[in-house]
Formats: sequence, C-alpha cells, structure tokens
Amino acid sequence: MEVLRPVLVNIKGRIYRKTAVKEECYDDEEDDYSYYGTASDQCADEPCDLHAIEQTEKGFCCALDIPSVLHKYIIGKKGETKKRLESDTKTSINIPKQGVEGAIVITAAQKASVASAVTRLELLVESFRRKQPFTHFLSLALNHPNIQEGFLRFKEEVLKQCSQDVGVDASIFQNPAKLHLTVGTLALLSEAEVQRASELLQQCQDFIRDLTEGKPLPLVVSGIEYMNDDPSMVDVLYAKVQVKGGSDALQVIADRLVEHFVAVGLMVREWERVKLHGTVMNTLFRKDHSAEDKGSHGKQNTKGREAFDARNILQNFGAYHFGEFELNTVQISQRFSSDSTGYYSSAGEVTFS
Repeated sequence: MEVLRPVLVNIKGRIYRKTAVKEECYDDEEDDYSYYGTASDQCADEPCDLHAIEQTEKGFCCALDIPSVLHKYIIGKKGETKKRLESDTKTSINIPKQGVEGAIVITAAQKASVASAVTRLELLVESFRRKQPFTHFLSLALNHPNIQEGFLRFKEEVLKQCSQDVGVDASIFQNPAKLHLTVGTLALLSEAEVQRASELLQQCQDFIRDLTEGKPLPLVVSGIEYMNDDPSMVDVLYAKVQVKGGSDALQVIADRLVEHFVAVGLMVREWERVKLHGTVMNTLFRKDHSAEDKGSHGKQNTKGREAFDARNILQNFGAYHFGEFELNTVQISQRFSSDSTGYYSSAGEVTFS
C-alpha cells in the first residue's frame, strides 16, 4: 500500500482511508484506519451521525447490526481485539453468543466514547467483510431456450472439432440452464442484508424502466472472447452480449446498478465498466460443476486449475451466433443454488417492463 495513496473505504457513504501498518502473521489480523481528511488521532472524536446513540441512566449506548459471521474478528484471538477496542475507547462492548444473530451493544459514560467505538468497529468489520467469499450476485439470465439451444450446438461442434486440443472436454462447459451475465458480486452475510439488497434493487426499477422505455430489451448473444494474454492457456471463454440495434441501454443499466450498490457499501467496484458477456467454458467446472467464478470480472483464481488450448475454438467459433431473445429481468441470484427451472434461486428481482 502506498502511504501517499492509501486505500479508501466506503462505509454507507462516508469515506475513510486505510492507514499502512505492519501486518501480523495470523489470519485474524486487524487493520488500522483513520477517517478520510483527518489525522489518525482525531478519528476517536469523529461524530457518529449514522447510528442512533441513546442516553441511558448509566450513560450512553448504541446498537450495531453486524452479521454473526464477522463477530469473531471483533473479538480477536483470546478476546484481544475486543479488549483493546474497549480500552482505547473507554467503552464496554457486548457481543451475542457465537452463531447468534443480534445487535452488538456499545455502552460508555461519554457519548464521544461510544461514537469512537462505533467508527472503529465499522472500519474493522469492513476490512474483514471484503475478505468474505461472495454469496450472491446481480445477474441477467441468458438461459432463454433460444440461447440454450445455440449453446448446446456450440458445445457439440467444439467437442467434435477441438476435443484433441489440450484441456478441451465436456466437463468445462457451462450448465445451459445457468447461462448468465454477472453484473456484480455481493457478500450478503445475514437475512437482514439480503433484504436490504433486495430493497435497493427495487429502488433501481424507475431508472431501469426509463432506459428500457418500459419494454424488454432485445439481446443478441454472438461471438466469443477470452481475457488473458495467451490463447493456448485459457481458463474461461465468454459469449459476447449486446442489445440488438446497437443501443447502449444494457451497458448503462449494468453500470448504474453497480454505482447504486457500491454507494451503499454492498458491492466493491472492480472495473470502471461492467463487461457484457456470459461464461460458456470455465476450467473451474472441471472438478466441480457447481462452482462459480466472478463471471464478468476476469480475475480468475488459477490455483490448481488445468487451462485449455482455445486457439482452434477461437479460430473456428470466434463469431459463433448463440441466438437472440428478449431480456426482461435483473435479479439477485444466490450462489450455489437452483430453482425449479435449473437457474439460480432469486433473492429479489425487478422487471424492465
């Protein structure tokens, strides 16, 4: 991390900078932060206007809804992190029992102490939230019967013409029922966070319908591409997706969805613009066909994966036409799940019309 260009952390619209510190050699490490635009030692005095701090007979208190999966990071090894936070902020922090969802309650004699503890807890939690695997993703289903039919023809022809190429076999093809375009990934760690994400998606319906003029979007799925530098060593191949007629409505919708979810801290922006394509072949499927990667993001975990030689596929099928259909829905899909159609289970959705 560069000292003069620190990582910025967005927590519910407030921007903090991550201070460079020496990291310990254990998993449950704690990062130190300071409020953006202030010195580190002023962070404790930063007013906490995002949470209600109530006055009681014994002082002041504030309740924070933090998913139970993150409680261990607040406690730390042998309770050291919690003790240090309490000592530094002159507060008492009450955490529910292990595995129990519930509010973390911070109490102190002084309101400023509670505010300081709240700020530090949120920054600590955010640093470890970013390390959690994603649980849901904003998706656009590409599994229309027309596209599934075209995909199955693609699979058949690739296996017929290119099965002699290194690493090419039936196991690395996408499940046709789960063909999709990933807009962005989400780590939703409690039912309350799932509900919050669903409500946020509903808030996006107005601008989506403005952009689509209240009609489904006619899409064309045609052409394939890869993202690494060597076509002879590929982990993922993608089908390109665009609006018929050349409209940029789908790109604008995808980008604005990401903006909305990033703004409230439910999503981390990885690229300036969403890549409009869907995975058709992925070496993650070789060992586990229920596996999913980060779809449109292009950063793949290559550890333990056997790449395949895509040169002949790209030469023979680079302009392959999978088909056309009308897209009418964006949904929050649950990772590692299936509904009655074989597509991912939905935790919320909005329609274009």
